[in-house]
Amino acid sequence: MPPMKTQVEIYDTTLRDGAQAEGINFSLMDKLRIAERLDQFGIHYIEGGWPGSNPKDLEFFQRAARKRWKTARIAAFSMTRRKGVAVEDDPLMRQLLEAETPVVTIVGKTWLLHVTEVLRAKPDENIAMIADTIRFLKDHGKTVFYDAEHSFDGYSDEPEYGLATWKAAELAGADAIVLCDTNGGRLPTEITAITEVACRNLRCAIGIHTHNDAGFGVANAIAAIEAGATQVQGTINGYGERTGNCNLISVLPTLEFKLGRRGVPAKSMPKLKELSQFIDEVANVRHDPRQPWVGQTAFAHKGGMHVHAIDRVARSYEHVQPECVGNVRRVLVSDMSGRTNILMKAAELGFKLSPDAPETRDITAKVKDLESRGYEYEAAEGSLALLIRGSLDHKPELLFTVDSYHVSTRGNGTSSVCEATIKIRVGDKVHHTVSEGDGPVNALDGALRAGLARSFPKIKKVTLTDYKVRILDGIAGTAARTRVLITSTDGKREWGTVGVSENIITASLQALVDSMEYALIHP
Repeated sequence: MPPMKTQVEIYDTTLRDGAQAEGINFSLMDKLRIAERLDQFGIHYIEGGWPGSNPKDLEFFQRAARKRWKTARIAAFSMTRRKGVAVEDDPLMRQLLEAETPVVTIVGKTWLLHVTEVLRAKPDENIAMIADTIRFLKDHGKTVFYDAEHSFDGYSDEPEYGLATWKAAELAGADAIVLCDTNGGRLPTEITAITEVACRNLRCAIGIHTHNDAGFGVANAIAAIEAGATQVQGTINGYGERTGNCNLISVLPTLEFKLGRRGVPAKSMPKLKELSQFIDEVANVRHDPRQPWVGQTAFAHKGGMHVHAIDRVARSYEHVQPECVGNVRRVLVSDMSGRTNILMKAAELGFKLSPDAPETRDITAKVKDLESRGYEYEAAEGSLALLIRGSLDHKPELLFTVDSYHVSTRGNGTSSVCEATIKIRVGDKVHHTVSEGDGPVNALDGALRAGLARSFPKIKKVTLTDYKVRILDGIAGTAARTRVLITSTDGKREWGTVGVSENIITASLQALVDSMEYALIHP
């Protein structure tokens, strides 16, 4: 039986610290949905917000108090009592108690600069504020985590005073003292050294809370864990003020697969990508394709040498198996591709190719030629599948052809409407349809689908989800070649197609036709 992994407590602050990110605004229902998903995933602590800061957070805590949580404990966040106010008379304390959470996290000052210049309090008064607050909340039966703001800046400037604030929190009964790199500018070596000081001088649990201003948010959290911290605070996808907080989506697999520690249950790890995408969807943020571990490109291979190697030994270019975090291996096809790329991508798309077959060489050469002319197949697997099919069948039977099309715009100076007319041939039948749209491509898409739906009703389920245009040779001005990438879905799967032309409408039609043909050929 393998040895038990050392447990690291995971404290999520997406709903409070993460919500402070520019462009992030969670509704009450958003916060409840996220909390429920985090609870299902196995997160230990979920910080719901700051009681009293707004009606939404207040109602969140009221709803949370009535729910039964599977694994998580809900935490409320606030600051120490105010300067010159008795703790029992401070409204902040009353609001914390009214939140009825089992856990309370209190932030207080470590840095003497903040104490004297920002808080404008005497050093001893700040220490009393920390101790009074923690003691009061412990007397009311709360688990209390003390977030020591600016821990590393404060300790570096005044080590004795910084340590004195932490010891005051410990003596008052804090269950954990969380060291905060609030400015996000410390190096991992500094985090390690100061965390070791805290671990040597304090008997309570030590946590770490880092920001990502210098790009070290995750690295600094891991450095603290290796130095003895047993709780890590962060947010899903690294949401947070300025450049964000420590990204728990990177911390969790690092603990599990790199450090041999246990964050969340092992059974949750294959759902990591799903969790990351869910939070982005609720926040209405486009998922970062280059995010470590869970991004679309995290296990994408493009260079021919790399692809050839992973075809033989996957771990030669992959630090873990993609499935461990719910991701998948992707082989990209481009002008950098070798035959192995084509073979693996073809297999992924459902085609069987032989390494030495002339068709394989033809497809590889054709891809390189087309990419040199502006086509891009990395995000256009639909068009690539049609290209492979055409090479294998040599003269594949076309399901439909576009005989002619026309796009026009009419307006009155303040508004305009685009109209597209298209003539489609399906066998012996000719479908002539007209559609209006918000723009030429939208109108053309409507006309094409309306015509095809007469012979292929299933095409009604196909819709466009994304449309991208790139000018390929800017020196030609308005006559430059244009590449259009279209993403389509039928509600069950998603695929991309590409078109290239000096005429943006022609390029768009190429991508649209490929999209519809792929939908019909690959059910």
